[in-house]
Amino acid sequence: MDSSYAVGDLRVSDAEREPVIQRLQDAYAEGRLDEDEFDLRVQLAMTGKTRKDLGAVLHDLVPAPARPVVPEGAAVTGEDRMLAAAAHAVAVPTLFVGPLLLMLLSGKRSPYVRLQAAEAVNFQVTLLLLTIVTFGVGGVAYAVAWVLSAIAAVFALTGQTFRYPWILRLVK
Repeated sequence: MDSSYAVGDLRVSDAEREPVIQRLQDAYAEGRLDEDEFDLRVQLAMTGKTRKDLGAVLHDLVPAPARPVVPEGAAVTGEDRMLAAAAHAVAVPTLFVGPLLLMLLSGKRSPYVRLQAAEAVNFQVTLLLLTIVTFGVGGVAYAVAWVLSAIAAVFALTGQTFRYPWILRLVK
């Protein structure tokens, strides 16, 4: 077996492509890419086979802003996982109010609970804005929201970080 491959020559998985595509979406939303260039780079990221290919897609973009991360030394307890799952689940009947309360009350004690509750708040605020802007038609998205909230709650119960796709992240 030849171990002389450079890191850039290693093949990538779909899991490694997802953050690259997310960064391209962020850059497009920031106005750093026009639509044609965004489409081209997403296509290149989807078909890239090595880390070097993915690096070429992002080479001229500013690094993504740091996302809040649960500190390595901080152990996520069972209580933290339950509260984080509750933040996602309570959002179904209370919209953003329940997760906001959990974020303010329990988020001081646990970075994991704060991160997950903030994600739930951002998701619910995005849905609310969508519903208002579309004069109620966006309310159909709440059916999808219930499913996503359930998925996020399961992720939180297992101690994993869940990020809702395509939302405004107003609360950090």
